[in-house]
Amino acid sequence: MAQNIYDDGAFFLGYSGLLRSVKGLDGAPEWPTLRAMLPPMRGKRVVDLGCGFGWFSRWAADAGAESVVGIDLSENMLRRAADETDTAVITYLRHDLDRLELPAESFDVAYSSLTLHYVADLHRLMTAVHQSLVGGGMFVFSVEHPIYTAPSNPTFVTDSSGAVSWPVDQYLMEGRRTTDWLVPGVEKYHRTIGTYLSCLHDAGLVLQTLCEWGPDALQVAEHPEWAVELERPQFMLVGARRE
Repeated sequence: MAQNIYDDGAFFLGYSGLLRSVKGLDGAPEWPTLRAMLPPMRGKRVVDLGCGFGWFSRWAADAGAESVVGIDLSENMLRRAADETDTAVITYLRHDLDRLELPAESFDVAYSSLTLHYVADLHRLMTAVHQSLVGGGMFVFSVEHPIYTAPSNPTFVTDSSGAVSWPVDQYLMEGRRTTDWLVPGVEKYHRTIGTYLSCLHDAGLVLQTLCEWGPDALQVAEHPEWAVELERPQFMLVGARRE
């Protein structure tokens, strides 16, 4: 079973205070780019992998999805998601994505936000996603960018002149990395960009869009503290299709 860090009390408390946890999709600066990669939701059957507090699941339902299945490992996340959901269109289920089975050709859209870097067997999950999509179905997901996941404990480095740099540590050595984020000992899986794309291809999914996301000039103007994020991509956003 994957590490269930979101049911750790200290971690969950810290995570609940993040901007994206308080404001939802409006607090996720990469959301407008992800939204543009999605097809219209009207009449779609949607699966939300790593649904967390259910922000995307509720957005999809409000946008006209026929049905939404939100899946997460964390009981804390699912409890809050259920408490904040008042539509029968959404069903929340507790599953470990490393062991997930999905019904064949049952979804038009699969979505995952900042979850796949916690999954040990990415190839297995992408194969499960592929077989669960109908022909023409879309898989849109975001992950921490591989440059971000490469260091074991990522921090910006400032030299004597004040210049900021980002250390990349053993980029080609993939696998589990343990980092300190909100609490010590958070397990994530580092993979190269090439591995993400190879897993898509091997699963039978065809790449449509890849975005190495960082804040734009307007976002930096509104949030000057984000300027340091221009030193490296923070997230990787991917859209793929089942032919």
